[in-house]
Amino acid sequence: MERPTLDQIWAWLDQIPDPEIPVISLVDLGVIRDALWKGDTLHLKVTPTYSGCPATAVINLDIQQHLRANGIDKLVLERQLSPAWTTDWISEKGRRNLQKFGIAPPPKDGEHGSYGALLGRVVECPRCGSKTTERISQFGSTPCKASYRCTECLEPFDYFKCI
Repeated sequence: MERPTLDQIWAWLDQIPDPEIPVISLVDLGVIRDALWKGDTLHLKVTPTYSGCPATAVINLDIQQHLRANGIDKLVLERQLSPAWTTDWISEKGRRNLQKFGIAPPPKDGEHGSYGALLGRVVECPRCGSKTTERISQFGSTPCKASYRCTECLEPFDYFKCI
């Protein structure tokens, strides 16, 4: 079998959904930092969204299973902690997918830092676009989300916290 190109590897990786938020791929989430061949072994650098992320082991297993199903037998996953992952690494496609799914995406460029929503940042409703929303809880369905409610359409929604 001919060795797959890195473009093919990235296309395969783009098919792997985040286990906690399956509307966004690991590539669009920005956790896969690099892919390169060293001889006949594929090396991937993966940065967890935060050091205690409960999905890290599942992400690694999903990557291994998906690439092995596509014929990659020799694979090394390297955990890259520096630089730390940031929500700025989420692609535009990933942000659109979050919004379509009803999750308010974080602002680009870390607006107001990691505490933007807690310090009064306006969080736009992903359903109706209203900017009159209120935080219900700083804790959401996963550690990286907060719970909000729109005061116009009255729908609850998750906000992907800035990190």
